[in-house]
Amino acid sequence: MLKSKKSKTAFITGVTGQDGSYLSEFLLRKGYIVHGLIRRSSTFNTERIDHLYQDPHEKKPKFFLHLGDVTESSTLYKVLEKIRPDEIYNLAAQSHVRVSFDLPEYTFDTVAGGTMRLLEAIKDLKLNSKFYQASSSEMYGNSKAPQSELTPFNPRSPYAVAKLAAHQAAINYREAYGMFTSCGILFNHESPRRGETFLTRKVTRAVANILSGNQKYLYLGNLDAKRDWGFAPEYVKAMWMMLQQKKPNDFVIATGETHSVSEFVELAFGLAGLNWKRHVKIDPRYFRPTEVDELRGDATKAKEILSWTPKVKFKQLVKIMVNSDLKQIGNKFRIK
Repeated sequence: MLKSKKSKTAFITGVTGQDGSYLSEFLLRKGYIVHGLIRRSSTFNTERIDHLYQDPHEKKPKFFLHLGDVTESSTLYKVLEKIRPDEIYNLAAQSHVRVSFDLPEYTFDTVAGGTMRLLEAIKDLKLNSKFYQASSSEMYGNSKAPQSELTPFNPRSPYAVAKLAAHQAAINYREAYGMFTSCGILFNHESPRRGETFLTRKVTRAVANILSGNQKYLYLGNLDAKRDWGFAPEYVKAMWMMLQQKKPNDFVIATGETHSVSEFVELAFGLAGLNWKRHVKIDPRYFRPTEVDELRGDATKAKEILSWTPKVKFKQLVKIMVNSDLKQIGNKFRIK
């Protein structure tokens, strides 16, 4: 009789976010036992992962949530010592770039401090865990596009500064202690699960509302900024692929295409048959003190080593998001 293969165990911080929810689904399909860290809140904040819950009375669950926060070391130590995961995915962050200018200390504590606490816990507990650090294209700032793993960093926001500190910490612990720490420098990646205060979702949700007569205007900031937008479910697969390698490494994950905010807006409105210029107004409050003009990733290394390439293109991504928001508000109109 063949022995059953032991399931791998993964621990995800930021499990309730866009990436955390897609990564949880992906790992569960792979047969993993998944543990996620969730902050205590007086309101429900688990809508992205509620469908993954399994009643322990009916079947043996493979998805578990633990109360805690990356700003508190004691919980991290307790959870990690208990589950001793094969893989750790650090996705927790205050990840809104514009908000980081208003909450710089909190942003740094969650992003950089949280990463340092996790790395220390892995070291002190002598875990043999592979560690994924969610780095960000924002670290490049205004460095000339396209940006690769060799492009100099030039952070232009408290969020980017914190991400760069976390990124360098992961590399330092790899070199100092021989830990398996891989950093994914992910460029913008979106989906219907993107938070409603983030640009792309703000736009697609407004299109659905305007088409349904529930909203008249959309207020935005800089329309000239250019970004490399991909599809989040494809990007979480790249995270997993990084931890399946024999050696830790750092990878840019991107589509290699860049589009301006105005292009995104025009396409989203145009797909629904709307003239965006009649509905979009500029609000100076949404401008950043220091802006990043263009981000466009060079993912050649990921293609060559991980065999990772994005499949969902820009137009398809926008269509997916608009259709999802139309469905969510009960509008039967669909973009073909």
